[in-house]
Formats: sequence, structure tokens, C-alpha cells
Amino acid sequence: MGEILIGIISGIVSGLGMGGGTILILLLTIVMKLEQHVAQAANLIFFIPTSVVAIIVNLKNKNVELKPAILVSIFGILGSIIGARFSVNTNVKILRKAFAVFLLVIVIHEIYTIIKENKKIKTRQNK
Repeated sequence: MGEILIGIISGIVSGLGMGGGTILILLLTIVMKLEQHVAQAANLIFFIPTSVVAIIVNLKNKNVELKPAILVSIFGILGSIIGARFSVNTNVKILRKAFAVFLLVIVIHEIYTIIKENKKIKTRQNK
């Protein structure tokens, strides 16, 4: 039952384009008590079908600029090779800490973005 709920939550977040894999890894390690390496590998398998569906939907809605998407994809493949080699040879404690730092950076960025947007709204309202 836990796997079904985790899949649905991660799928929804992924479909929204907000990094379902990040949520998936977090839930697999906390709720399912999986080791970081295993959770990251499961995320990679999860990513294939969810990204194919998202690509199809976004192509139909004409939300994709193919030239930059292809260029980013090519270099993303290169980066994934480097990242996978790094991950396999890295201690699980270090991976967990790196993942925590990654999440922290995302949180700080989102808070900064919200504050910046609120300032813009207040500035427009005061005019």
C-alpha cells in the first residue's frame, strides 16, 4: 500500500514538473526505509515512464522548444553518466548528506523566489 501512495504522490509532483524524483527519493528513504543507493536507482526507473508521458503531453500542448531541449538532453546524458559513476562509488552517508544539501538549496531558492515575487506585487499595488 505504501508503494502505491508513494507512486501516486511522486507521479503528481512529477507531472506538475516539480521534481517528482526528489519527493520519491525522500519518501523511499524515510517511509520505506530504503538505502539511499536503492532509492536513487528506483528513482531512475520511475523517471523513464513518467518523463515519457510528460514529454508527450507537453509536445501536444506545444510547450517544448526542441532545439534547447535536445541540447540540454545531450549534456544531461553526459552528466548522468558522471553522476551515476560518482554515486556508485560514494558512501551512503555522504550521498544522504549531499541529498540533504540539495534539498536545502531548493528550499532557500524557493523562499527567495516567493519573497521576490511578493515584493513585486507590493510594488505594483503601491503605484
